[in-house]
Amino acid sequence: MRSPLFDQANRERQSTQRWTQQSGKMLRVGFGPDVLAAKGAMVAYQGQFDFSHEGSGSVSNFLKKAITNEGGQLMRVKGQGEVFFARQAADVFTLDLEGDSITINTSSLLAFDDSLQWKITSIGNAGMLAGGLFNLTLTGQGTVGVTSDGPPMILDCSVQPTFVDPQAAVCWSANLAPTIKNDFKMGSLIGRGSGESFQLAFHGPGFVVVQPSEGPQVVGSGH
Repeated sequence: MRSPLFDQANRERQSTQRWTQQSGKMLRVGFGPDVLAAKGAMVAYQGQFDFSHEGSGSVSNFLKKAITNEGGQLMRVKGQGEVFFARQAADVFTLDLEGDSITINTSSLLAFDDSLQWKITSIGNAGMLAGGLFNLTLTGQGTVGVTSDGPPMILDCSVQPTFVDPQAAVCWSANLAPTIKNDFKMGSLIGRGSGESFQLAFHGPGFVVVQPSEGPQVVGSGH
């Protein structure tokens, strides 16, 4: 059979590395050690695997996340072979942690090494105000796969205050402690709020990754 589909660019990229970016939209993870992944992030696998709900850790926080109709549950992936992860054709990238920490908007999480310690938190009442903003902080040695709805941009927060739409914030330095800023005057001009506008305010040594999108509108969420 002949077709441009079978060009080398569309074939699986073999690699001795555990995490391999297959394209701008898909990650391949070789096993080994277990991986924790967002529920529904697996699109294909080769080999023998077991996929199970991850019921340990801060499971009550994941229940909070589920109330927002945005998912947020983790699954444990265990076995031998390769698993391919992606989400709704979003851009994907990896971060290698070497004893440091990163905080990720859970709606942008794809998968991460089980060697990393994790916890789920929310920023004040941002879970309500921002349509369900919950964050996952990862610490230790390992790799995490992250999605961005469009090409991600890194903003330096150390020079001056940086304000980001909560739905556009992908991840940020864990040492940053964002606060909620609201501006009623700007509410009718920016964001998707009903007469109100809420942003996350970052300031300090570190960075925030921003996507060029506010994410999909959650129908019937009441926000």
